[in-house]
Amino acid sequence: MHTFKGKEYPCCTSLTMGVIGGKWKTVIIYHLIEGPLRYSELRKQMPSVTERTLSLQLKTLESDGIIDRKVYTTKPPLKVEYMLTDLGKSLIPLINAIAEWGRKADEV
Repeated sequence: MHTFKGKEYPCCTSLTMGVIGGKWKTVIIYHLIEGPLRYSELRKQMPSVTERTLSLQLKTLESDGIIDRKVYTTKPPLKVEYMLTDLGKSLIPLINAIAEWGRKADEV
């Protein structure tokens, strides 16, 4: 049994998929590989995701420690950026491998 953030998983693969699985989490992580992005910038990169879904996925990734949310309040308008944490950065080789597989599968 494997445990992450108080939740138990039957194997290491199910733990990984529990954290990054689903339609949008890996896409969000992929877009954050190059550096921090604001919410609106993520929305532009992912036009088919709804605002509600993106917000929920960002909150989940943040609570799992994969991304960090930084709020800048020094001057209006309020600015919020999302970036990968060290734990999130450890997923980069995996996310790049998934992206490469997608490129190759697209060519078949």
